[in-house]
Amino acid sequence: MTKQTAAPLVGVIMGSASDMPVMEACTAQLEEFGVPYELVIASAHRNPAKVHEWASTAAERGIRVIIAAAGKAAHLGGVVAAYTPLPIIGVPIKTSDLGGMDSLLSMVQMPSGVPVACVAINGAKNAAIYATQILGAGDASFRTTVQEFKAAMAQD
Repeated sequence: MTKQTAAPLVGVIMGSASDMPVMEACTAQLEEFGVPYELVIASAHRNPAKVHEWASTAAERGIRVIIAAAGKAAHLGGVVAAYTPLPIIGVPIKTSDLGGMDSLLSMVQMPSGVPVACVAINGAKNAAIYATQILGAGDASFRTTVQEFKAAMAQD
């Protein structure tokens, strides 16, 4: 499965279609912010060649930030980070075996030189917000979007 909006700036990759219910919070937030994205399902373990191709060509396709979601032995973010100079945001998916701690630890315990930022277990919405903040560092319109979002949150 692949989904793409016009001229995507954020790449969203997940290891399994079963991650989609969690990641809908991410794509909905990106859409609310008007952030163009592409979405692909590819497992670091089951589809390593597809992950390699997608990640290694992301920057030349115009992607500026990647959000990688996976559960269990959640190596997807780290594998993607090995193939691209772009910033990676990991979303550990809650699992039935260990409640997502396995996913979380797989993402945050990256070796030196291969950083992956990480949000909370099932923190897909925060991944979208953080990706937009990263885009906002170089694009005032995204910075304004985040400022307006935070101002609205403060009103609640």
